[in-house]
Amino acid sequence: MPRGTLIIACGALANEITALKRANQWTDLEVQCLPPELHNRPERIVPAIRETLREQRARFESVFVAYADCGTGGLLDVLLREEGLERLPGAHCYEFFAGSSTFAQLQDAEPGTFYLTDFLLRHYERLVTRGLGLDRHPELAQEYFRNYRKLVYLAQNPAPGAEQEARDIATRMGLDFEYRVTGYGELGTRLSALARKETWPR
Repeated sequence: MPRGTLIIACGALANEITALKRANQWTDLEVQCLPPELHNRPERIVPAIRETLREQRARFESVFVAYADCGTGGLLDVLLREEGLERLPGAHCYEFFAGSSTFAQLQDAEPGTFYLTDFLLRHYERLVTRGLGLDRHPELAQEYFRNYRKLVYLAQNPAPGAEQEARDIATRMGLDFEYRVTGYGELGTRLSALARKETWPR
C-alpha cells in the first residue's frame, strides 16, 4: 500500500534536505537525489525525473519535485502539469534560497552577478575550475566571466572559513563580493508545508 511522500531532488540539495529532515524528524519523507551534474546538460533533467516517477511513484502517497526550472525552459513544468505535481518556485536554486523578491533586487542592482551556494562553493574546483577546463586553459576565464561584475555568496549553513573562501574566489575572478546568509529559504518553507500536508498558492 502506498505511504509517505517521495521527494525527487537535485543532488545539489542533498545536504540541505538531509539537514532539514533530521532537524524536523520528517520520517514520512523519503528522498531520492538525481546527479547534480545534470545541470551541465539540463535537457536531461526532465527525462531523469520522468524515469524516476515511472519507477517509484506507485510506492508513495504523494511526490514532490525539489527542483526549480533549472534550465529546462519550461519543460519541467509541462511534465509536472501532466503528472499533477508541484516543484520548488523560481528559475533556479539561487532564487528559491534568496527568495524571489530578494533575488529580483539583486539582479536589478547588478545583472552581471555570479552566484555561489554552499554546494557550489564546496565543489567549485570540480564543477567550475575543472568543469570549464580552466585548470588546463586558464586564459578562458576572461572569456567566460567577462560580463560579470559581482559575486554573491548565498549561504545556507556555511562551514567555518566559507565566507573567506568565497571572497578569495571573487578576488581571483576580479569581482566585487557580497555575502548573504539565506538559510534554506523556500526549500525549508515548502518542505515544512509538505511534511504538514499543507498546500500553497500556485
